[in-house]
Amino acid sequence: MRITADMEPLCPRMLSDGEIHYLWWFIQGSIMTPSTRKRLWDGWGMCERHTWGFISVDAAFRNGYMHGPAVLYEDLMNRARSALVVRGCMQAWRSMRNIRDKGPCLMCEMNYGPHSKGAIEAHRVRKGRDVSELQALARRTTPYWRKALCGRCAGNDSAKRCRRHLIEEISRGMVSDLSPHASHIGSIARHIERYARSFRHGYHGTATDEDTAALISAVGWCSGWKTFLSIVK
Repeated sequence: MRITADMEPLCPRMLSDGEIHYLWWFIQGSIMTPSTRKRLWDGWGMCERHTWGFISVDAAFRNGYMHGPAVLYEDLMNRARSALVVRGCMQAWRSMRNIRDKGPCLMCEMNYGPHSKGAIEAHRVRKGRDVSELQALARRTTPYWRKALCGRCAGNDSAKRCRRHLIEEISRGMVSDLSPHASHIGSIARHIERYARSFRHGYHGTATDEDTAALISAVGWCSGWKTFLSIVK
């Protein structure tokens, strides 16, 4: 079995120098290159560790101004919305195929993990490990993202499922009616569209806390919630 970084202890406070070095350059612009966008599209983001690491690092260095993640996850949630609207027989199985990964986490494939080294200044490492901006965002928007929590990730009786647990339950024949999941994804997609739009000229300040929370909900749906919950507990 191939060992990937999301099998390691999940805590952005413990991101390695190498991971922070990569993510620092990632948020500077490489996230927008066509080849990288294709990789993120194929993997529905990255593995759980590296996805929340990216979100936390972006929040830390951008002081919560998370334009890059908003654009990326608007794209992914619109894709998810389309993927779950499948008609005809074998609806759940066909949708499952649409939401499966089509490639590995790009950071794991480059062997970035908890022990990676990187040539990065100590002050940037400290900044990259600072989760306070993400925690502040979570506190401000708690009533909204909490409603989107995957019951399996959170260990509660919620019927909501992240993408990975939804795939697992479809494959076991536990899900036949996708309409509640499609409705859930549609709501996230609508709100994250408004959040992403709020970064455009003429729309600044238009995003509500519910719109902002959709970024957290989208990331949780795509990659899982356990890491995020360990950050905000």
